[in-house]
Amino acid sequence: MSKISWVAFGVLGCVAVSVGLVSCLGSRTSGTYGDTVKPPTIEGAVYVGWEACLMCHEDQAKKMEHSRHGKILQGKEVSRTALQRKGCEACHGPGSKHIEDPLDPANNIRFGPSALQSVASQNAVCQQCHRGGKHLFWQGSQHEMRDLACVTCHSTKNPKSLRAQLKTKNELELCTQCHAIKKASIQHWSRMPVKEGKVQCSSCHNVHGSVTDYLISDNSVNENCYRCHTEKRGPFLWEHAPVRESCLNCHDAHGSNNVSMLRIRAPRLCQQCHNASRHPSTAFSNLADRRVLGRGCVVCHQNIHGSNHPSGFAFTR
Repeated sequence: MSKISWVAFGVLGCVAVSVGLVSCLGSRTSGTYGDTVKPPTIEGAVYVGWEACLMCHEDQAKKMEHSRHGKILQGKEVSRTALQRKGCEACHGPGSKHIEDPLDPANNIRFGPSALQSVASQNAVCQQCHRGGKHLFWQGSQHEMRDLACVTCHSTKNPKSLRAQLKTKNELELCTQCHAIKKASIQHWSRMPVKEGKVQCSSCHNVHGSVTDYLISDNSVNENCYRCHTEKRGPFLWEHAPVRESCLNCHDAHGSNNVSMLRIRAPRLCQQCHNASRHPSTAFSNLADRRVLGRGCVVCHQNIHGSNHPSGFAFTR
């Protein structure tokens, strides 16, 4: 077979694999890709107006009166869409059959563990309004793939004027209900100032999805860190390769018991790469060795993130 034939065969193979992958993804019904899951409907029901809900649910209306959802759905703020002008029925569906038989759970759309609708269907209701901005990459995100419902973290009827209307008093308490390892990390003495309220989980992560690993808000881990640590951004005349690659090569982003949130202590951290370069690969345990006084590479190599000094190839200046 000629070289041209082999190239054509390879191209056709790639096309076939791509078509198969798209077909597989498009056939999913979990709501992860595309618009395969639509908001649930109530068969045979018609809209009656949200004022009719007040006959039985006046306490619920008062509870959410000062929330963002309440102001929009009750007409106190300008509704952006025709759906929002339907008030309660915008989320719970047309209410005629619910008024006829309020005890039948199939006569209205409910949210939470007791709902008849699937998590994907419940989320589809929220996505009728919340699709752009930070919610753009929700489909296919880690939280969506684990069937996490919007109401798991958010309370639409929260009377407090919280921007995100979280179910708990702060993000840390909410996120650490699942992320127990990260909860332990922020108890270390060298850590992010989360407990002091200077940063929060959403300062670095977009919990609704992103195109990067770890739900990072920026295009990369480094860009995320550079928003605060601008002095490490560079560019430098002498670049340190692991630094340019990822800050996580050396640091634990949430906290550790080592200085500067290092994953392991120097010199062992540096010796993972520099095991036989200019210095012995030992941990400087020889008491006769003068370097035992510092025991840390950064005692000499102070500009370890990069140097602009003409003689700073070893990051000593």
